Amino acid sequence: MDIHSASSVVLQALTQTTSQDTAVLKPAEEQLKQWETQPGFYSVLLNIFNNHLLDVNVRWLAVLYFKNGIDRYWRRVAPHALSEEEKSSLRAGLITNFNEPVNQIATQIAVLIAKVARLDCPRQWPELIPVLLESVKVQDCLQQHRALLTFYHVTKTLASKRLAADKRLFQDLASGIYSFACSLWNHHTDTFLQQICTRDEAAAMSSLERTLLSLKVLRKLTVHGFVEPHRNMEVMGFLNAVFERLKQFLECFRQVGPDSMCREKLEKTIILYTKVLLDFLECHPVPFIPLIQRSLEFAVSYVFTEAGEGITFERFIVQCMNLIKMIVKNDAYRPAKNIEDSKPETLEAHKIKTAFFTYPTLTEIGRRLVSHFFLLTEEELAMWEEDPESFAVEETGGDSWKYSLRPCTEVLFLDIFHNYSQTLTPVLLEMVQNLQGPTDMEDSVRLLIKDAVYNAVGLAAYELFDSVEFDQWFKNQLLAELQVRHHRYKLIRRRVIWLVGQWISVKFKSELRPLLYEAILNLMQDPDLVVRIETATTLKLNILSTYFIQLTDQFLPYLESIFSLLFQLLQQVTECDTKMQVLHVISCVIERVSMQIRPYVGCLVQYLPLLWKQSEEHNMLRCAILTTLVHLVQGLGAESMNLYPFLLPVIQLSTDVSQPPHVYLLEDGLELWLVTLENSPSITPELLRIFQNMSALLELSSENLKTCFQIINAYTYLSPTDFLQTWGEGLCRSFCELVKDITNEGQVQVLKVVEITIKVSPVLGAHLFQPLLPSVFRAVIDGERYPVVMSTYLGVLGRVLLQNSSFFSSLLTQMAIEFNQEMDQLLGSLIEMWVDRMDNITQPERRKLSSLALLSLLPSDNSISQSAQLLGFSRTTISRVYKEWCEKGKTSSMRHCMLMTHFEEQKLTEDEEPPTEQDKRKKRLALQDPVHSVSLQQFVYEKLKAQQLLMGDQSFQALMETVDTEIVRQLQEFLQGL
Repeated sequence: MDIHSASSVVLQALTQTTSQDTAVLKPAEEQLKQWETQPGFYSVLLNIFNNHLLDVNVRWLAVLYFKNGIDRYWRRVAPHALSEEEKSSLRAGLITNFNEPVNQIATQIAVLIAKVARLDCPRQWPELIPVLLESVKVQDCLQQHRALLTFYHVTKTLASKRLAADKRLFQDLASGIYSFACSLWNHHTDTFLQQICTRDEAAAMSSLERTLLSLKVLRKLTVHGFVEPHRNMEVMGFLNAVFERLKQFLECFRQVGPDSMCREKLEKTIILYTKVLLDFLECHPVPFIPLIQRSLEFAVSYVFTEAGEGITFERFIVQCMNLIKMIVKNDAYRPAKNIEDSKPETLEAHKIKTAFFTYPTLTEIGRRLVSHFFLLTEEELAMWEEDPESFAVEETGGDSWKYSLRPCTEVLFLDIFHNYSQTLTPVLLEMVQNLQGPTDMEDSVRLLIKDAVYNAVGLAAYELFDSVEFDQWFKNQLLAELQVRHHRYKLIRRRVIWLVGQWISVKFKSELRPLLYEAILNLMQDPDLVVRIETATTLKLNILSTYFIQLTDQFLPYLESIFSLLFQLLQQVTECDTKMQVLHVISCVIERVSMQIRPYVGCLVQYLPLLWKQSEEHNMLRCAILTTLVHLVQGLGAESMNLYPFLLPVIQLSTDVSQPPHVYLLEDGLELWLVTLENSPSITPELLRIFQNMSALLELSSENLKTCFQIINAYTYLSPTDFLQTWGEGLCRSFCELVKDITNEGQVQVLKVVEITIKVSPVLGAHLFQPLLPSVFRAVIDGERYPVVMSTYLGVLGRVLLQNSSFFSSLLTQMAIEFNQEMDQLLGSLIEMWVDRMDNITQPERRKLSSLALLSLLPSDNSISQSAQLLGFSRTTISRVYKEWCEKGKTSSMRHCMLMTHFEEQKLTEDEEPPTEQDKRKKRLALQDPVHSVSLQQFVYEKLKAQQLLMGDQSFQALMETVDTEIVRQLQEFLQGL
């Protein structure tokens, strides 16, 4: 592509891509896509975005196309990679000047230069860093800023490389430019502070931007540029200077008014200073030890003393608290239980912490956290009134403590309380004691303090286990507080029921639970929505607690009323997140009480279709509905058929990979599909039709494959004839494709499905899966080396041989032709391999199956050696089966082992789930399964008798003489009593 002639056509195409008219836009995009691989294309783009006279949108697109091209074509090994000559020219052009007037484009150019640097610097681009260092020294403000911006992005990108060689290169770079970076930062910082003092805000703003960029560079160099940063005087000097600079900037923040143009950038700079300390502490805890004392003094003074009043802002407080938390909790600063095993630096850090966290300091921190930071703010109280659902389900989990004040204060409180519980426990208990007795409803401050103190007691529940008699407290005071109906006391009602939820799995006597259920029943009818939602959450925590299963009977008298109120709450709330939360509670109730829920779910069953329709745009809510339906189906059992008009379309949509929602719904949808089949008493045409989704699911070969196999088995148990006649051939095709590219474990799963199908329907199953069986036969003859796979192969062949002998004969004929052997010869090889690999079969049922299958070949008029081999095999199998399944020496037990003569309902213990419809089907099937319906002892006797009749007494005696005498003795002993 000639640059001069091509510039105009590329410029025209880029201009057309800014059009709103798709008729103009699409052809231009296609044309640019074709040019991406043309030599010279990126040189044209470089010229276009460097031409400041052109339209900004066009230049912006040119930069983006260039940046995308780096990802696709810059590497040497990439298809259509750029030539070395063009790359060299582009590198030179990118750093010719730093005078881009548009901020957004300047940032994109800096990012794309950093992308090239990641691949080429310093080996192919040694001049990049020197050019940047020279450019940041120039007097021109714009050029200096753009060079500094680029310098930052390059440093950030190089610091992110994680290979050892790349790390060493960055460390070499850091040691070479660190002094310059420090002087640059100091220069811009001093300039800013001077300008802000003279009220020259425009100039100060410009200098502040340079201060911010130079500090960002230093942050990356300091954190990632040194293996032992504490041994570098400049690094430690910079880190110590951070504290002084922070004080200067905080004082500056106090002085500038809220309307100052510098205020927002000042906040960013102050936060960046704290990030330097936090990052360094996280990456270099031991080198940070000399900074522990100063960090704690700084953070505690600004957050927990008057020094921070009027200066601090929320994000800064969060950062300071995180700094304290990371020092308190750091494993590198915690001595081993045996002090002699601790490193000297660990002991030094522990000594510094111990000296700092004195009783007065800890007491002040504890009191301030609870009585100041735990108090609900005016904004939170306003949210309670105006948007109660958002208040009730506000996200405080995950990493929210890193960014949000309330979770941050709670996490800090927990960590400090855990590490210094002996000091802080009496302080907290004293605060609780001071709040005993009636509370004046007009004293809003006291109500807020009580809320905060109860919050602290809930958070520290595990730490307070030995110090708080919670059962007495609940019975003597908290229960009464839950009954105070004054509208202002809703703060305490909500907090107390939350508090109970925190203690329920820590210390809460079982005899108090009925009192709790009474309280929950009342609070679920509280006029305040936040209280009702919190009560539902505590109910969930109670249900999920370890002891609930043993105490379910205590809950059952309240089940109808509470379930009805939960359903009302589900209808009352409007936000997606709140509905999900309430649905989760409902699911937990249904799951734990199981069949006991049946009389009370009518309203929920009628409401869920409406909720499903309303949640069309909210896939996470639909996931919660699916989970609820799973537990509902399990609770209803066979009665779940009444849900099919709603249930089956839901399963259909959730498991259809051609529908976009499947990305969110598939896993829960498959689980619902499975439990629906397991609890279905009979097949329906609609339930059978859903299986059309399975072919595409098997093609995905995703982590859900195991559930798919379970679903296939469930259909096989439910209605083998209907299922296999409708979907069998397609399923076999899917399996044939699947086994071509699947792990050994996957092959085992596929063949287990085949084995179950043949067990349930020997004729139809063997016929449908005939294309898979030759490879199984072949693998056995070849001596498959993986024991689990071999065991599965033998299980499949055993089923065919025992339950469809005519099909096995035709398979043997087919394989004899393939192997170019006589059938008897091939059968002999099969038996020999089967006997040899008997140890691969670990499951007793499969051992007996193999015994029955091979003994079914008797009587045989084949060679004496082959018949002897079968007899030897039968003895070996008998010995191993009964060794595992029967009591030694008890012949009556041996005779009847693994036999099932009739179907009986199993008596359940309290902890056991009732059998599903599928469990019943499996038991009925077992009654027809030769493994459970045929006595191995009787079978051996009959087969030996038949062999004797076939051969005659003399020939049979000759056969027995070829068998080892010990085997003959064991056979005689085994057959005694028949």
